[in-house]
Formats: sequence, structure tokens, C-alpha cells
Amino acid sequence: MRRLFPPNPIKTPTLFNSLRLRLNSLRSHCANSMALPPPKSAMASAVVDNEVGLARRFWIKFNRESIFAMYTPFSLCLASGNLKIETFRNYIAQDVHFLKAFAHAYELAEDCADDDDAKPVISELRKAVRQELKMHDSFVKKINVSYSFELRFALSKIKRAMQGWGLQGAKEAPINSAAVKYTDFLLATASGKVEGVKGPGKLATPFERTKVAAYTLGAMTPCMRLYAFLGKEFKALLDPNEGSHPYLKWIDNYSSESFQASAVQTEELLDKLSVSLTGEELDIIEKLYHQAMKLEIEFFSAQPLVQPTVVPLIKEHNPAEDRLVIFSDFDLTCTIVDSSAILAEIAIVTAPKSDQKSDQHQPENHIARMSSADLRNTWGLLSRQYTEEYEQCIESIVPTEKAVFDYEKLHKALEKLSDFERKANNRVTKSGVLKGLNLEDIKRAGERLILQDGCINFFQKIVKSENLNTNVHVLSYCWCGDLIRSAFSSGGLPELNVHANEFTFKESISTGDIVKKVESPINKVQSFKEILKNCSNDRKNLTVYIGDSVGDLLCLLEADIGIVIGSSSSLRRVATQFGVSFVPLFAGLVKKQKECTDGRGISFGNVIMANWGAVNRVWRVLRQQ
Repeated sequence: MRRLFPPNPIKTPTLFNSLRLRLNSLRSHCANSMALPPPKSAMASAVVDNEVGLARRFWIKFNRESIFAMYTPFSLCLASGNLKIETFRNYIAQDVHFLKAFAHAYELAEDCADDDDAKPVISELRKAVRQELKMHDSFVKKINVSYSFELRFALSKIKRAMQGWGLQGAKEAPINSAAVKYTDFLLATASGKVEGVKGPGKLATPFERTKVAAYTLGAMTPCMRLYAFLGKEFKALLDPNEGSHPYLKWIDNYSSESFQASAVQTEELLDKLSVSLTGEELDIIEKLYHQAMKLEIEFFSAQPLVQPTVVPLIKEHNPAEDRLVIFSDFDLTCTIVDSSAILAEIAIVTAPKSDQKSDQHQPENHIARMSSADLRNTWGLLSRQYTEEYEQCIESIVPTEKAVFDYEKLHKALEKLSDFERKANNRVTKSGVLKGLNLEDIKRAGERLILQDGCINFFQKIVKSENLNTNVHVLSYCWCGDLIRSAFSSGGLPELNVHANEFTFKESISTGDIVKKVESPINKVQSFKEILKNCSNDRKNLTVYIGDSVGDLLCLLEADIGIVIGSSSSLRRVATQFGVSFVPLFAGLVKKQKECTDGRGISFGNVIMANWGAVNRVWRVLRQQ
């Protein structure tokens, strides 16, 4: 989504006003720059911290890491329903060890708790874990009867093979290292073996004992909340038209109201036991919570799979044979503010005042400029004209009725939008508003430009990975490629290939003309194809395109994987009416996992909606496999 900005690349004077003071600071080399205030989401989270309980605050704080569990190959296969039965059996066997440790930890916490209200709640939770242990046997039994006769016959062979290997049942399987890490951590915490806490035999006061109970709940709560979260996410993707899901009982259990209530009950118990603790002790609980979350995710990641999966995409990536080509838009895909707004503000702030406009006594090669007042008025007129005509253009190319997808018809429609974009750029250059900008001002603005959270981190990981043969290309309508290069160079990414328009300069001062290279959707897709055409033929390409607007639509469809950052209303409208599907990232991966047969040459077809945080989480999955 374009974060409430209008779809035009020429921003209104209201936005210019919000940037002026920052630009003045930039020119005086002060620490303050053109950075905007924190996003509303960041300010909102600060408010949330003061309104909700301890457990909820921790979940919000570490939510990004928790969502990573969704993108593990095991979770995707389980959610899709094509997880191999032997893998699920192994998971259940390991989970039994988890549950036994949970039950024992609840028992220790109950002994330590001095609160009369807390003890029965802990006892109830412990009984629920015991009940869950009994359910685990029925999970596997349920799966056996849900398969066809042929599959049940095959499963009976697996069962006999397991017996031959000495694995008589799920509960008898040896514990793996990932499960050991968490169970040892949990039981040590429940026994009072926490840094700065007295040993289990030295808890002299009721307060010290209750503190250990709180620590124990801190190490258990994230696991309860994570399972409740995964259960609901998987449940939301069930398709009633696809028949019975082989792991429906598992999904139903963790998405059920009773389990959701148990997760809430655990969180409320943690809040209650933590009321009297000091700030330092609450910090310890936070560390325990975070450590438990990481160990639980490690457990999901450690599940061994013997089947093709859509992740990791680089599972069979051979740098000598394969090439990963990442394409990305820049304005409002990578940035928070459109680059044209930055360039416009530089022009206005550095322009002479009305009473300074006289060109007398100026050097012969001086580039004449409008006054700041005239510039502001001109930008306002250009902005309003662009907005009105853009909306009219979109209205004219969108079919009145939703059509079956036809790439050629979409391409033809976007040719009209391309003509509009070229005319708009011509108006800008003819107006003279881009005259007289100093190249150093532009570069400093790029260096201080705030990019979307997670963007730089993603590209840094891609570029620095030693296991990938990766090319990264930025395709942008931006009028000045130097602004883009400065923005990425300041983030330690000078090696990105930038394909954008360029200012012409005379002794580092812009002449007002633009070398037009990428002005439109058609230019973008032509550049996309040309870049791939110029790649050597000795490797197979896997292409990813990341964009946010109508101008990116053709590239999103040309790429093997198209990812939309945000949810632009105009993009969604145009795409939907031309028969292009949009799916959330996780749902898209699950859909492809259902279709996965060999894990190679995956083309998503649908355009995936995501954000940089989600893209980073998927990359983390790809990188760690």
C-alpha cells in the first residue's frame, strides 16, 4: 500500500512542508535529516505496551520471530496436508518429550506458587497437558483411517519397518537434540536454575518460590501461544472442497476454543505471578520467553523431511549451474516517501527567494531558476494535474467486468498508462522545476533517506550470501538514479545494479533535463527482459520481482515469483479486473506446496502479497536449510 500517499509520483505541498526543516538541516550538515517521524505502527505499539499484560507485550515484541515457524518446510507441508506420515510420526514422538517436560514443569511451578488462586489454575493446565499426551496416539490412528486402502496398506509396511528398526510406537522414539535443548532449558528453569536465582533447595521465602513459578511460566507461555497461533493460521487455510485433510485432528485441536483458552489462561497466569516482581526480574522473564521462543522454532526447523518442498528455493541451488536474479522497484517499495517528493523539496528549499531572483551579476554559465514561491506553485499545479489524469487513465483501462486473465490484453492496457507517464514527465522537464539542484544535496538526501523496515537487511543478506550466485537489479521510475545509488550505498550496498532515469548535470548542477530510461510499465518489463537476455546462458535463472504499484504488474507476472509490498488499491483493482490473483505469502506457499512434486522450477503464477518482514522470514528459511 502507498501508505496514504496519492498514486502520483509528484507529492503535494503539504508533504513538502513536512520535509522542509529536515532538508535545511541536511544542507547545514546537522545530524537531523529528511527522515520522517516513526510510522504509526511503531507509535501504536508503544501505546499497546502500556495497555496490555506482560505476556501479550512479549508476544507482540517477538511476533516476527514466531511467524518464522510458519515458513519452515515442516509447517508448510503440515498445513498443505502432504506431509509424509513418517515425518509426522517422528514429530509426534518428539512432541511427547515436550509434553512430558511441560507436565513436570507445571508440577514444579504448582509447588512453588504461593498464590491460592494460581495453584488450581496450574493444576488444571497440567491436567490439560496429560490429556494432550493421550491425544497424540489418536492423531496417528486418525491419519491411518483417513487415507485410501492403498495408502493404508503402504502405511502398514512403514509400521512393520518401524518395528524392524526398534521403533514400536511414537513414544518410544529417542529424543532428538532440538527437543533436548528445550526440555533441558524448561526443566532447569522450573527447578530454579536461572542466573541470579537461588538453587531449588534454597528458596527460603514464599516470594522467592513464586518468582521461580513466574520464570517457569515465562519459559512455557510462548510455546502455548505459538501453537495456538499456528492452529488458527492453518485452520484458516482449510478448503472444504478439497476433501478431508489428513492432519485435520491436529489442526482442530490447536485451533479449538479450548486450546485457545488454555493459551490465554497461561498468559494470564504469567501476568498474575509477575505483578510483584522488580524491573530486573521482569527482564529475566523476557529473556526466558525469548529463549523459549527460539528453541521452539528450532524444534520445528529440525524436523527431518524426505519429500520435495517449495522452501527452501535454494535447496538444490548450485552456484555453478543456477542464478538467482532479484528485481525490485524503489519508490514506496523500498522507501517510505516517493523520491519525487524528495527532489521537489530540494528544489524548493534551495531556490532563491522572490527578492533574490535577479540574474544580474551571475556567472555566464549560471542556470537560471524560478523563485521558491514560483516553484511551490508550479509543483502544486503539476501534482494536481497528475493526480486527476492518473485516475482518469486508470478508469479508462480497467474493464467494467472482471475478465479471464489475458496477458496481451493487460499489456495493451498498460501501454495507455505508459503514454500517460511519458507525457507527465515531459511536462515536468518543460516546466523547469528540476533546474539548479546540486548533486551533493541529492546524494546527501539519498544517504539519509529512510527505507522501509527490513529492506536493507534483506538485500544485505542476499548480496553477502556465499551460497548463492545472485544478481540484484533495481528498476525504478525515479528521475535521478544518483538518489537511489546513494540510498543503497549508505546501507553498505554499492553493488546493486540501478536502472532508472538520470538527471543531466552541468558542473554538478542539474540542467532540468532527464535522460529517460525507465518511465513506464512497458519500459520496466522491457528492461526486465533485456537484463535476463544479457545474462549468460550457462546458468538457469530463478527470478523474483518485488514491487508495489500498477507500474510493476507486468514484471510481477513475468517473474517466477512476484511479491507485492503492501496493498495498493489501484494495483489490486487493475490486476483483479484483468484476472490476476493476489494471495498472502503464507497462503501462496501452502498452495504451491500442495502442487509440489519435485521442488524445482517453481512458478507461482499468483502474485503474492507480503512485506519486507515476511520476505526476510522466508529468506531466513531459505538461508538456513
